[in-house]
Amino acid sequence: MATAGPLPRTDPEVERMSNHRFSPVSEDEPCCNLSQKAKICLGTFCVLVVLTIAAVVGVLWGLPAPKLKEWDGKGTTPNFPEIVLGRCYTYTKVLRPELSHKDCRKIGKAFMDAFLSKDPCSSTERDYQPLLELTNQTVPCNKTLFWSKSSELAHQYTTVQQEMFTLEDTLLGYIADGLKWCGDADSSEVNYGSCPTRGGKCINNTFSVFWNTVSKRFAENACGVVQVVLNGSISNGFNKNSTFGSVEIYNLRPEKVPTLQAWVMHDIGDRSVACSSSSINDLKLILSNRNIKFTCHDNYRPIKFLQCVKNPEHSSCRSLI
Repeated sequence: MATAGPLPRTDPEVERMSNHRFSPVSEDEPCCNLSQKAKICLGTFCVLVVLTIAAVVGVLWGLPAPKLKEWDGKGTTPNFPEIVLGRCYTYTKVLRPELSHKDCRKIGKAFMDAFLSKDPCSSTERDYQPLLELTNQTVPCNKTLFWSKSSELAHQYTTVQQEMFTLEDTLLGYIADGLKWCGDADSSEVNYGSCPTRGGKCINNTFSVFWNTVSKRFAENACGVVQVVLNGSISNGFNKNSTFGSVEIYNLRPEKVPTLQAWVMHDIGDRSVACSSSSINDLKLILSNRNIKFTCHDNYRPIKFLQCVKNPEHSSCRSLI
C-alpha cells in the first residue's frame, strides 16, 4: 500500500479564524461601541449646546421691550382689538344682519395690519385698502347724510330714520367711531401710551388718514339726492377746512349726485337765518362749479322735532305742534 504523502500545510490565519467562536450580537447593544473618552466628549458637547441655547433665550427674554415714541395725544383706546371685533359682530349680526357674511376676524386683522409696525406719521390710503375692501357696503340712493359741526343732531336723526346713513352708520364707520389707535415703526406693539393728535404737525397721522380715506369712499359711493346737516348757530356753518368741506364735497360724483340739500339747524331760541350767510354761499358756489344743484332749509322740521324733545316747553317748540 502506498504511503500517504504529507498533509498540505494550513494557512495559520485560516486556522486561527476556524478556531474563533463568534458570539451573537445582543439586540440591546449598539452595533458600534464608543470609547469612554468619546462618550465623555459627546456628553460635554451636548451640555455646552444646551447651556448656550439657554443663555441666548435668557438674554432675549431679559431684554426690555423697545420704548415706543411719545406723542402729544392720548394713546390707543384700551382693548382696541377686542372692541373692533365686538362692534363688527354687533353690526353684522344684530344691526344689519344682511351683512352677516362679513368676516369680522379678517376685518379685525386688516385693521391692525393697517397701522402696526408703521410710523404713525407716515400713514397712507394704501395702508387701509384691504380694510376698505373687506367692509365694502352699498348705501341706497337718496339715503346718504353728511354732517359738519352737528354730529349729535345728525345721529339722532338717523337713529329715528334708520334708512338714512351717516358715515358712522356704515360698518367701518360704526367700528371706528370714537376710537383712537396708532403703532410704532420700531415695534409690533400697539401704542397705548400716546398717539399723534389729529390736525397737529403730524399731518399724515394714522387717525386722520383713516377718516379722510373712508370719508372719501363714502362720498364717492353716494348717489341720488344727498343731504348735509350744518350748524347754523356758529359763524361759519360751512367750513372749508372740515372733512365735509375739504374731502367729501369734492368726492361727490356729479353724474351720480344731481342735488345736495343743506339742513341748517340752529340752537333752540336762535332766530338767525343761515341759508343766506356768506359761508353757505361759498358751499353753493363750490357745488355750482361741480354741476351739482344746491338747496337749503333753515331748521329742517323733522330734526327740529328732535331738538324740541329736550326743550318741549320752549315757545319755538310749542309752535311746531
